[in-house]
Order: sequence, then C-alpha cells, then structure tokens
Amino acid sequence: MTQIIDGEALAGEIREGVADAVAAFESEGVTPGLATVLMEADPASETYVNMKQRDCEEVGIDGIHVEVDADAPEAALFDRIDELNDDDGVHGILVQMPVPDHVDERAAQAAVDPAKDVDGFNPENVGRLVAGEPRFRPCTPFGIQRLLADAGVETAGADVVVVGRSNIVGRPLANLLTRRADDGNATVTICHSKTADLAAHTRRADVVVAAAGVPELIGREEVTPETTVVDVGINRVERDGESTLVGDADFEALDGYVDAITPVPGGVGPMTRAMLLYNTVLAARRQTGLDVPLP
Repeated sequence: MTQIIDGEALAGEIREGVADAVAAFESEGVTPGLATVLMEADPASETYVNMKQRDCEEVGIDGIHVEVDADAPEAALFDRIDELNDDDGVHGILVQMPVPDHVDERAAQAAVDPAKDVDGFNPENVGRLVAGEPRFRPCTPFGIQRLLADAGVETAGADVVVVGRSNIVGRPLANLLTRRADDGNATVTICHSKTADLAAHTRRADVVVAAAGVPELIGREEVTPETTVVDVGINRVERDGESTLVGDADFEALDGYVDAITPVPGGVGPMTRAMLLYNTVLAARRQTGLDVPLP
C-alpha cells in the first residue's frame, strides 16, 4: 500500500510549534515580524501574499504587508526594502516574485538584509548554502526535508533524483540533501529538460522529487514500486471542461504502485508556508538573542 505523505498534518504541527515560540517571544516583550513586499499586479501573487499574511495572523506573527506600484521605478522598491531592513520590528522580509520586467529580480533579492532573508535567496545566503552552512534553508526544499524525515525516509546513502533545476527548488534541494547532516548525505542527480532518457535516471532512484513544472511528467514508467515520490508541481489543466489542479507526478497512476507519494494539493505546498513561519521565528531568535525553542 502506498504511504500518502500528509503535508497538511505536518505543517499544522509546525505551525503549532511556531505559535508556541511566538508566545515565548511575547513573554519577553518581542513580537516576531514578517514583511511581505508585493510590486507585481498579479492575481496569483496577491493570493500567495494573502495566504502568508493569514498564516502570520494564525500563529501570532506580526504580518506587515507593503505594496509598491507596479509602474513605479525600481528605486521605489529598493527604498521600501531598505526601510524594512532598518526596522527592528521586522525580523523577516519576503519579496514576492515575480517583479515587473523593469526590475532586476536578482538585485531585488540582493537588497534584502541577509539576516532577514527568510526565503534564503540573497546571494550571500545562497553562497552559505552552497558552502554547506546555510543561514536559512529555502522554504520549499526545507519543507521537503521535513516531509521525508517525518515519513521515515532515510536520505543518508539514498539515491535521489531531482527533476528540475530551478534556483527555488532543484538546485538548493540538491545542496541540502548532499550536506553532511542527518537529513542529508544523499547521492543526488539533477535532471532537466535536456536530460536524455529521464526514466533511466528516475527508475534507479530511491526518491524522486518532481519539480519541473510539467503536468504529470512522472508516471509508472519513470519509477519502481520502491520509489518515494515528492511532487512539487502545481499545474492547472482542463479536464472534461473543468479546470483541475495536478502535480508533476501522475498521482492516480502512482497511488497503490509506489512506496510513498505526496499529494497535490496537500503535500509540499503547506510545508513551504510553514517553513516560512519557522524561518521568521528563527530570524527573530538570532536578531534578539532570545533562546526560544523552535519546532
């Protein structure tokens, strides 16, 4: 029987732990603060930001939302980021991507104070991750690590294939899984759109992480009954005249066939949001020097 790895349940446990940490901070007169910055007038981005603000409210984090007009010059965004960098009540900053075309995305990420970069995308933090000493683990890869650990999937010595080479998931996850750490020590292969014979790589893997942005790319031909599949994909497709959400793995084909799989929705997505809250209280602990237990 296939184990369904429940991201909603684990994310709920982490949020409860974060709420306890926030209460401990407040007993010391500190409220952790997370600022979300939105510049692009994009409905999906607005939805993501609203969800993150609701998450903050649920656990007691002070959610500060900043909007910059999409037509404003690049300097306007950087000025607001600088203000948040200097605000002692803001412990974490997240610049929602994408930004408008006239804004340099990498420059926007670099503008965030590395100590408040709870997404882990500032170049300094990326360098620390590559060096094996991350300040913050990027939220989606971090969430995947927590899911695997909670499901009892041993990464030490495991063969992991990551399908997708983005700077948000594929590359940072490969760096985390190869670290000398209890939740690392894996042998990792990154596959992508130019990989020849994808199935030849994925079928030998103990764990396949599907993060290519291609609907139902991973089916039975790409895995074995011993495979654990972590599905990062979120794709809208039309079926029978209706829009439905599917992952990068064919869940219906793999359920009952593989050893374990994350569903879409309810798998990696909730964990990404939970780890953002975790990183925020971690940032608050470092900036305040308060020894508050984290989940």
